[in-house]
Amino acid sequence: MKYEVVIGLETHVELSTKSKIFCACGGHSEANEPNDCVCPACCGMPGMLPVTNRHAVELAVQAGIMLNCKINQYATFDKKSYYYPDLPCAYQITQWFHPICTEGYVDVPTKSGTSRIGIKQIHMEEDAGKLVHDDWADVTYVDFNRTSVPLIEIVSKPDFRSAEEVLNYLDKLKSMLRFGGISECEEGAMRCDVNISIRPEGTEELGVRSEIKNMSSLASIERAIKYEVARHTDALERHTETLVQETRRWDDMKNRTFAMRNKETAADYRYFPDPNLMPVVVDDAWLAEIKNSMHATIEEKTAEFTGMGLSAQDIASLVSERKLCDIFDAVVASGRKPTDTAAWILTDCAGILRRGGKVIGELDIAPEALSYIIGMVDEGKINRGVGKKVLSAVIEKGVSPEQYIKEQALDAKVDESLILETVRNVLTENTKAVADYLGGKEKALQSLFGGCMKVLRGKGDPAVIRELLVKEIEKLR
Repeated sequence: MKYEVVIGLETHVELSTKSKIFCACGGHSEANEPNDCVCPACCGMPGMLPVTNRHAVELAVQAGIMLNCKINQYATFDKKSYYYPDLPCAYQITQWFHPICTEGYVDVPTKSGTSRIGIKQIHMEEDAGKLVHDDWADVTYVDFNRTSVPLIEIVSKPDFRSAEEVLNYLDKLKSMLRFGGISECEEGAMRCDVNISIRPEGTEELGVRSEIKNMSSLASIERAIKYEVARHTDALERHTETLVQETRRWDDMKNRTFAMRNKETAADYRYFPDPNLMPVVVDDAWLAEIKNSMHATIEEKTAEFTGMGLSAQDIASLVSERKLCDIFDAVVASGRKPTDTAAWILTDCAGILRRGGKVIGELDIAPEALSYIIGMVDEGKINRGVGKKVLSAVIEKGVSPEQYIKEQALDAKVDESLILETVRNVLTENTKAVADYLGGKEKALQSLFGGCMKVLRGKGDPAVIRELLVKEIEKLR
């Protein structure tokens, strides 16, 4: 019998806020030691009341707009009751009855076309703490730094039919949220629960569902889906086990899932409205303000860059990082050519970063500094080689390009008489290279040109040097 895979995802995304969702503590990424980014409120001390982070609400609404959701202008917070050591209050503040966003969709590219994945809802909630197991000492420590860090949970409909769709959806989600400034989506900031079942092809009734918790690696998610599909198929075809609705965990080392507990239902969590938090009312004025503050989407920037004449490869590289787009936009706004600016960022800056063991996403340069260097080259005040030297100093040492050029006397004009004298000296000292060139070996000219540049320390105009070099050699025929 042929079976159809049915998958739904619950994707937890950490929001890029400066403080937690219900208190003023900084996000857990600011912590240096366990439990050094906590306060009585997020530790669950009696009598401490939560206060909603306005920016967290705005980011949740922006995520909903990006995912084509309906924005519910009346939303509430609820208590989800369960006991676990990393949850200090023995409940999690979430949204059950009135989530912030509902009924959206994402179009996901696949090998066979485009699949539309429905979004059931996006709701806000607080994260739990972290358990650190010390097997040597046979103890478990609790780190509350992550407690109450703001999350959105993006709940898809069970519209996935393959691991390919799941991976492409998560990859697109990550790109959209990073580019929109919603979340960094790195180092555990994006985690996924995979709900999976199988059913005979052509039927509508869902099979017994397994939930695989807290997956953060795309490679692990793909392997876990393949494993579960095989496990469910064996259970139905060969009666290897009786399937039950349960929560499972993935073991990367053993390359399989293991049962954790029976899957809880809504009744198990005893949801009820949180009496300590007022409803969130997103009126028309606030909604308009949120929409106006949003970054352009990847699709909008791609269309804009295409209109500037950039190649598809350059566009893909720029939109991979919001920071690169911001630098590019600012430099172009200062009057530099788009294609030249893209080349400086994606070739010259990237090369300097690679030399230092970094990637292009780590580029940290003021747009004004890059624009100044490009302008000096365009105006012929320095040549391209000197421009790259200045760029290296700016990126690696954080110097001012104006000051560096002045201190190194890199903007000094070399008059034509000095260039001519240098050319003649180089020709006199390299008679074999001259003879090779006159004999038809074009590469010999590059050797002579390099000798001139070395003597002039890169200060001469390359075009003038080459022109004089050819002219003087021709006189020797």
